[in-house]
Amino acid sequence: MNETDTLVVEGLNGARKIKGTIAVNGSKNDALPALASSLLFQSPLTLTNVPEIEDIERLSTLLIGLGFSITKDKKTLTLDASQLHGATLDRDIAKKMRASIILTGPLLARQGEVHFPHPGGCVIGERPIDLFLDGFTQMGAKVNNRAGMYHLTTADGHLHGTEIFFRQQAVTATETFLLAGVLARGRTILKNCALEPEITSLGNCLVHHGAKISGLGTTTLVIDGGPLLTAKNPTYEIIPDRIEAGSFLILGALVARELIITDCEPEHLEAIIFCLQSAGAKIEIGKKQVIIRATPRQSYRALTIKTHEYPGFPTDLQALMSVFLTQARGESRLFETIFEGRLGHLETLARMGANVSIHNQHQATIVGPTPLVGRTVISPDLRAGLAYLLAGLIAKGQTVIHNVHYIDRGYERIDERLRALGLDVKRQH
Repeated sequence: MNETDTLVVEGLNGARKIKGTIAVNGSKNDALPALASSLLFQSPLTLTNVPEIEDIERLSTLLIGLGFSITKDKKTLTLDASQLHGATLDRDIAKKMRASIILTGPLLARQGEVHFPHPGGCVIGERPIDLFLDGFTQMGAKVNNRAGMYHLTTADGHLHGTEIFFRQQAVTATETFLLAGVLARGRTILKNCALEPEITSLGNCLVHHGAKISGLGTTTLVIDGGPLLTAKNPTYEIIPDRIEAGSFLILGALVARELIITDCEPEHLEAIIFCLQSAGAKIEIGKKQVIIRATPRQSYRALTIKTHEYPGFPTDLQALMSVFLTQARGESRLFETIFEGRLGHLETLARMGANVSIHNQHQATIVGPTPLVGRTVISPDLRAGLAYLLAGLIAKGQTVIHNVHYIDRGYERIDERLRALGLDVKRQH
């Protein structure tokens, strides 16, 4: 995964050529907090169905820098924190990935201190960390910011349970304080928590290994802190990636005669399935698979898409859905309610021929259907990068995508998997 890699995509010019099967990998957004949860264990924790993506490699490297021993066998990771000796996250790595902040809660709870830079990642708007700093302060930490590094310490080496109300539902904050509460002294009550299935998966795993957590699947979580956990049955199977599954559904709607998406959890896909069906897509739902079959693209109907926290329409599928909407008849409206910088990809789609109007940082309209033309584009973030790939696949001519490393952060070997379906996607180093 080289940062100078490009993807070269030969467009189908509207043709529907593929008929095949594609399997969904383990969830990036479940695997990352699962790695962080290993900080709560005094014995090794084994994770299965872990996606082989850049974000997992980066977070693993951060943990190794703290003294972890990590062994890997294909999609299985075993993490051993028994020799943990550090509390400082590597500046260069942590600055490049937003998810690094999820380590701060369990690390502060276990070590009594943590030092980290402002986390970075994709360029999709400001992502302040006040929610985290305020919460840690409520749990008894003292916060200092020196030379671009945050230094958090506790007076007695422990975080203390408290009641935290999240002013907005936030997945990473919910997970971070859930993890922190497991080792904190006393009871931690988290209110207005996010409801994503990855949070419930994480919580159920911790409960299985002895953590005292109630309220999973609701907006209020109650955690009674205790000692380090000992893995009973030391495995944690990462759940299917619902964003990847949704991405493949949109892919199928655009280019497939029939696409069978396996190893997924249809219950987690209700928002995207409902929207595609409302637009006229033919979708068959199975137990662990979803099948999408060809519908004449001219018959797709315009939609109004408003992103929302789970179980609403995921912001991580907004860019990909906008590609679909360029092929839908009529005027579609997009409302991005989560991030203020996440409509920027529409300017690139306009260069490819889309009829787009961006009204402000949160609202846009797309009039379709319009044919797209291949261009050379630069991916600004993970999801926009894949949106450009989809746009390139339905376009006329060739599309060259730079900054492919963003796509690699969340989609494992996407070029190889798409080629296996018969699509012309090549990686150039």
